Amino acid sequence: MNKLESIRFGSTGADVSRIGFGGAPAGLTNYLDPFSPVDVEQRDGVLAAIKRAVEVGINYFDTAAAYGTGESEKIFGEGLAAAGISGKRDDIYVATKVSHSEENPRVSIERSLENLRLDVIDLVQVHGTTYTREARGQTMRNDGTLEVLEQARDDGLIRHIGFTTEDQNPPVYEFIESGRFDVMQTCYNIVFQHTYEPARPFGSIYEADKAGMGVVTMRALTASVFQRWMSAVRPDDDFDYSAALLQFVLSNKLIDVALVGMRTHKEVDKNVAVLNDLSGRVDLNDLHEKFV
Repeated sequence: MNKLESIRFGSTGADVSRIGFGGAPAGLTNYLDPFSPVDVEQRDGVLAAIKRAVEVGINYFDTAAAYGTGESEKIFGEGLAAAGISGKRDDIYVATKVSHSEENPRVSIERSLENLRLDVIDLVQVHGTTYTREARGQTMRNDGTLEVLEQARDDGLIRHIGFTTEDQNPPVYEFIESGRFDVMQTCYNIVFQHTYEPARPFGSIYEADKAGMGVVTMRALTASVFQRWMSAVRPDDDFDYSAALLQFVLSNKLIDVALVGMRTHKEVDKNVAVLNDLSGRVDLNDLHEKFV
């Protein structure tokens, strides 16, 4: 395995590559549909991409039980096994997720272990977007999702606990302040900067970092929002902004891992080239200078 730019992942003790392999689109027709069928051709491309990612030194892999009702996890498990990663290992960091509304989170964790072909999962995250009062209660109550995850950690099934969010509402800060989570995964990119406002400064990324948590970001390339905007205002613009968008996220020193969905080995190589191009980083303090 090659050595890429890596970082100590919060207080977990793990060293992780600063780009991570995102599993949302991994071989699925539509990952937002829990019963989305597997696209066979795309699945083969993702398997090759996983193998290539391990070869070039990407060691952070993130998926979820909800993606295709476990199909993404199975593809990850197959791909990592083909790359020689299975059972207990220390050189690869594998993250998955469990819904806060899961009737029996322990069963979900055990199923994920089987899907991923692992003896222990490095990180299991409470899978959320906006945490309503009900979702917050299901997560934090006695015998709730978080308590089940803590028991699974104590039993050696998982190593660390996190949560995912796309919001900035009070439960997000309550989760951070509780001291019971090791990692926060949140949406952050050049379009959606609500989690990190350096001119004030404020935002959940700051608070998670202060709490010693690992910080992972999703949608580094803006889920095509930026690209669609550029197409709207400059219809003849055929420039590929992907590298610049990823460099923006990597320029944030509080971000440990920027997740990127990768469907082919060529996409892996392209993203690794961006990571290796340190000249593409910007000083965010200068960029956000209020008075120019």
